[in-house]
Amino acid sequence: MARSSGSRPVALVLLALCAAALSSATVTVNEPIANGLSWSFYDVSCPSVEGIVRWHVAEALRRDIGIAAGLIRIFFHDCFPQGCDASVLLSGSNSEQIEVPNQTLRPEALKLIDDIRAAVHAVCGPTVSCADITTLATRDAVVASGGPFFEVPLGRRDGLAPASSDLVGTLPAPFFDVPTLIESFKNRSLDKADLVALSGAHTVGRGHCVSFSDRLPPNADDGTMDPAFRQRLTAKCASDPSGNVVTQVLDVRTPNAFDNKYYFDLIAKQGLFKSDQGLINHPDTKRAATRFALNQAAFFDQFARSMVKMSQMDILTGSAGEIRRNCSVRNTALGDVSSSAQLETTAGDEGLAADA
Repeated sequence: MARSSGSRPVALVLLALCAAALSSATVTVNEPIANGLSWSFYDVSCPSVEGIVRWHVAEALRRDIGIAAGLIRIFFHDCFPQGCDASVLLSGSNSEQIEVPNQTLRPEALKLIDDIRAAVHAVCGPTVSCADITTLATRDAVVASGGPFFEVPLGRRDGLAPASSDLVGTLPAPFFDVPTLIESFKNRSLDKADLVALSGAHTVGRGHCVSFSDRLPPNADDGTMDPAFRQRLTAKCASDPSGNVVTQVLDVRTPNAFDNKYYFDLIAKQGLFKSDQGLINHPDTKRAATRFALNQAAFFDQFARSMVKMSQMDILTGSAGEIRRNCSVRNTALGDVSSSAQLETTAGDEGLAADA
């Protein structure tokens, strides 16, 4: 019964969704993949997984386009500290979500991942990890926002513990200068091209005043921000003494579209964060940032390659980790000591999604 009800809505929209994917720019990434991953990992155990994920993401973005940026941020904040293992989704007293960089992760995006997990498991049983669902949902959010379509290898398992505070602290901060960013990415085996391309994800999303207050009065004007833009931001943030309420779009030209206009913002000195604006000013990154501003296809190609590369950092495969039956809780916490993918789903499998 669950299979029938779960697959029917997917079948109804598959043609439309496939057409949408085909209408987007498609990037073929022919890079070696990590041991344990495969381009066809769920072809037998859950052949409908990609259609289910795509449908739920499309529905969520239809209601709130901002969830696209929320998913991208969750993916990055999961992968960068200790690898793409869905550890950022875990709730509890030692959750990564209580760490400062993660306190503004979107609750709606966190909930969407577990909602998709419930839908996938209702159709296929607990065969698909939260880490793979996060990866697929992020890719589909990029596509649905206008970005490139690219295949992602699958087969990740879910981590058994959150990343430590020290590891979460390695996440790049909006006040980093370019040399610090380059070193931060290098420590995770990501190069300068990855840095500039992945920063382009800021073509969607918002930032709180506290994340760019270092560029506003009473701090000195270093000449890297357009004076009129700086004045508007100063007036806007004056109404928010805490810096945690008022937000500003990261891309002032096309804030809800995944495109290369973010790089135009940098040329116009309208990058919001110090870490963004520096890319067009520093000699180590200026050429790539300028190229992406002039050539959206080049940006899309490198972004897809960098996303696939990042999605394979320090992953768990095979018998490592588990396949969570609730993305925010270890299986042992649910009274299930087995991580076998052959377990049947139970009533009430929806669980509670983690909330920031």
